[in-house]
Amino acid sequence: MLRALAIIWLIWGLNWVVMKTANTYFPPILFVTWRFGTGALILLAFAYWRKIPFPDKKFLPWIVLTGILMLVLNNIAAQIGMQSISAGMAAVLNYTAPLWTAILAHFTLNERLTRLKCFGIFLAIVGLYVLMGLQGVDDLGAAFIIILGAMIMGVSNIIVKLKLSKSNMVQLTTWQMVFAAIVLVGYSSLVPQGEINWCLPAVLCVIYNGALASALAFFLWNYVLTHIEASTASIATLVAPVVGVLGGVFILGEPFTVQIVIGIILIFAGILIVVKKRGAK
Repeated sequence: MLRALAIIWLIWGLNWVVMKTANTYFPPILFVTWRFGTGALILLAFAYWRKIPFPDKKFLPWIVLTGILMLVLNNIAAQIGMQSISAGMAAVLNYTAPLWTAILAHFTLNERLTRLKCFGIFLAIVGLYVLMGLQGVDDLGAAFIIILGAMIMGVSNIIVKLKLSKSNMVQLTTWQMVFAAIVLVGYSSLVPQGEINWCLPAVLCVIYNGALASALAFFLWNYVLTHIEASTASIATLVAPVVGVLGGVFILGEPFTVQIVIGIILIFAGILIVVKKRGAK
């Protein structure tokens, strides 16, 4: 489980910079279309190679629904929001998903939302804000769109936990992505999206997002989500921005500040509070 989370942290941690870069070359919805179209093709090829059949009809409606919620709406909200605000602020707002997941899990999954767990989630989100060195939001409309996407992600997490825990994870992820790609291709074909500036960085953005941030990372996310508490799995994703910031320090030579240290401490303190409460349950 820890290895799966570590891969998610690494891939999604670095992906906020990649997604921000992609907005230079792609209209936002068109990039999400290429991202999940590529991921769907990769997963379909893998499923064909491993002879994994079409999902059972009892799972199919929920697979379609979670594909649209988790992949289409959440990611479109993030891409649109990043046109007006920084990648760091977009990450903070998108990573409020653990809060919405925990609230919903309290009412649907019998995962008690105690004051201590609320404090842990709040502390981790404040830590993320400090980590990113943010001052405020200039475009409240864009911020609302990203938060709405985070809420949608929370709803999808609960549906996966309630309805799809017993499905095959490759099957689940493959067809979530296939149906998401179908919706996105259909929409992009009907509604003009603008031009793509194809170049090597644009191609690399698609490859990274299709193969790693989509096909691999969402398969691992579905696996983690179905094996531990939804609120705990969700709060654990807050390690991803830490990885992204540290990657900038060690790979790109960005400054390592006291503010970064404080942010990391707050994030991990919040996560430990939530995980410890779960263990004591």
